[in-house]
Amino acid sequence: MSRAALLVLADGRFPAGGHAHSGGAEAAVRARRITDAASLEEFCRGRLHTSGAVAASLAAAAALGVDPGELDLAADARTPSPALRLAARRLGRQLMRAARATWPHPELDALAQRFPKGAHQPVVLGLTARAAGLGPLDAAYCSAYEGVSGPATAVVRLLSLDPFDATGVLARLAPDLDRVARDAVEAGRQAVTGGVDVLPARSAPLLEIGAETHAAWPVRLFAS
Repeated sequence: MSRAALLVLADGRFPAGGHAHSGGAEAAVRARRITDAASLEEFCRGRLHTSGAVAASLAAAAALGVDPGELDLAADARTPSPALRLAARRLGRQLMRAARATWPHPELDALAQRFPKGAHQPVVLGLTARAAGLGPLDAAYCSAYEGVSGPATAVVRLLSLDPFDATGVLARLAPDLDRVARDAVEAGRQAVTGGVDVLPARSAPLLEIGAETHAAWPVRLFAS
């Protein structure tokens, strides 16, 4: 297992397309649910323990070798918003391109052929971790961190928030990230024997509603 590979995969400069997405933060800023560092922290914590926990579990399960087709169906079932499903597949397709160029692997090739328009991003992330020689905990951490770092970075641009304040938010979320990542691995291990139905299916209705509203905007800074 290479810790250097984990740094490459988790690096915000890895060309996986995440920079174009706000993780729901743009809609939340417009609705004034995010106005400063304190409300950003509340938003990120809520996202982490709902959709973030679901995504981390999917990534961990994929890294453990659970069938990616079954995981993709599970991701669809846990994502009511068509706009979010589309965004997840676009991100999955972009991550797949970067992953195959960085860590060529037959499992990535097979998944790309199976889902030419893109599998859900957490599923691709988990398989990318496998290809890079990483484990399920690494995949869970990457997924969970992406789920909060994306909104934090976006809010720096959307509100001209001080980057130091945004980084402080991420630092304060570290204990929550640890818990979510550990729980995701446990859920992934249960899915190996119990199937994908045992994975968490936590709801974040405001994220879903915000995504549908955001998708209809004629002008927006981020894709989602």
